[in-house]
Amino acid sequence: MSLPTLPAIGAEFPFNFLHAEIIKYFTQKHDENKTKRAEFLEHTRNNEETRLIQKDRELFNHFALRGNAETRLESLGFRVGYSLVEKVARDMPRLATELDTMKFICKEFWTNAFGKQVDNLRTNHQSIYVVQDNKFITISSFAEGTQYLKESAMYLCFPAGVVRGALANLGIKCVVSAAVETIPIVKFTIHLHKSS
Repeated sequence: MSLPTLPAIGAEFPFNFLHAEIIKYFTQKHDENKTKRAEFLEHTRNNEETRLIQKDRELFNHFALRGNAETRLESLGFRVGYSLVEKVARDMPRLATELDTMKFICKEFWTNAFGKQVDNLRTNHQSIYVVQDNKFITISSFAEGTQYLKESAMYLCFPAGVVRGALANLGIKCVVSAAVETIPIVKFTIHLHKSS
């Protein structure tokens, strides 16, 4: 007697499911914190004994917003990318140039992190690189077109953090942003910080 088998769902299914659950968790946490923050501010505004001055209220809002879902996802991705690049680059010789590092990220690292090489790498030779993936793993299951563009932004915070973490471990400080014009094509813009 043989056991029934599941249809092939793809190797990326566990990651995509986990990623979606992490996004859901961080989004719910952010909404809960936003509600608590609003209640706290309302309470302090109406209570004469605990009234906050406006400057303190602005400071409170500034720090409360730093823990939003997007920031937490990017931070989690940073830690994953920082660790993953150690494993991928373990047996490789030291990368000599910035361009060599970016090529490594686009080939070896991208394959290990996201399942395939990037489709395009462009640079302006002034510390800005644009990496294009035409079927990016975290949004490849979305319907093609423009109807899910807003929702797709949340699904790119973690991968942007992964890339930033990998580059940080390779000695490159940068800012990574991801943009989608049409699903599933993603462009990661990497602004490198020049050390003085």
